[in-house]
Amino acid sequence: MAFLIVLVLSLALTNAAMEDEKVLSCNPKELSPCSPAVKTGSKPSTECCAMLKKEKPCLCGYVNDPVYGQYIKSKNAHKAFSACGIPPLSC
Repeated sequence: MAFLIVLVLSLALTNAAMEDEKVLSCNPKELSPCSPAVKTGSKPSTECCAMLKKEKPCLCGYVNDPVYGQYIKSKNAHKAFSACGIPPLSC
């Protein structure tokens, strides 16, 4: 009986961990709606803000990426973060 309880609990924890992994899956290409705001300094779209909020846990990882870092560190990106209510990054 104790074995069955341990088995059920471990399966539940494994499933919870897998769900967390799915939620935290980072995809910088999802930030493409922010491209105009980052490139020109224009006001970010609603879609951009939604994607920034979704990808917020990933932004510090993008800072060190050789492809995306230059965009995430840019003045215009920080303007977009602010306009979308994203606090300054503390990476």
